[in-house]
Amino acid sequence: MAKEYDLEDRLVKLAGNTIRYCSYLPNDFASDHLRKQLIRSITGACLNYGEAQGAESGRDFIHKMGIILKELKESRTTLKILEEIEVEKISNRNSVQDECGQLVAIFASIILKTRKGLDGNK
Repeated sequence: MAKEYDLEDRLVKLAGNTIRYCSYLPNDFASDHLRKQLIRSITGACLNYGEAQGAESGRDFIHKMGIILKELKESRTTLKILEEIEVEKISNRNSVQDECGQLVAIFASIILKTRKGLDGNK
């Protein structure tokens, strides 16, 4: 069984839940555009996590984690747009938004701590 704090598992689960959420969106121009953007950004965060695990240096790690953070923030904003236009009142949107927000905070914290560690080693 996966541990709650396993970031890869959390990202994979978030991607899956987001894709399921997107399958309930209506088939209109705005929803289609936002659905595609959301799926790209949320899966981008998930897939880039593997890249970060193979970082070649501390600076490379920070850079790759920054990409993940950008993708998560983009996803969070897209979810807010969908909520604002009330495209669909789907029960799992709130859980997807909450988990995305938690992961934004976690990755931002990791980046800050890693930066401080690198700067402290000078």
